[in-house]
Amino acid sequence: MPFKKINDIKIENARLRFRNFSGREDTYNRAGDRNFTAVIDDPEIAQQLRADGWNIKERDFEDGTVEYRLPVKVKFGDYPPSIYMITGKNRTQLTEESVGVLDRADLQTCDLIIRPYHWSVNGKEGITAYLKTGYFVLEIDEFASKYAEEEFPVEDVPFA
Repeated sequence: MPFKKINDIKIENARLRFRNFSGREDTYNRAGDRNFTAVIDDPEIAQQLRADGWNIKERDFEDGTVEYRLPVKVKFGDYPPSIYMITGKNRTQLTEESVGVLDRADLQTCDLIIRPYHWSVNGKEGITAYLKTGYFVLEIDEFASKYAEEEFPVEDVPFA
């Protein structure tokens, strides 16, 4: 049976949890597994995504509130994501080697496009979320503009 067409998810001003862009091994991740969790703020949207087959997790807090989370994988295989780090007026495309900088970065905001991957194993099926595009805006401290320099390729530097 063919899978139902599921659109990409677009999240502006996303809140992230459990960032592991570097793929470090820890209690919840095998070495090389790059991922993070995006918070879904609207409960109705979270329920609709779950109904469509997305892997929506819930966390109940003591005050009675519920946080809905979507685990998102970051893979640089056949369909690598476009990931950009924004610092002031500079936009840098991150690679598989450099994306780990986002693990500890102080993020001001981030906008995401998450693509679905339909899977079916032993009669079960669902959707795995993969990062397609991400814009990560870093918080700038009070000295950043004072020490900012125009970026240019090393070969253009006269003394390099």
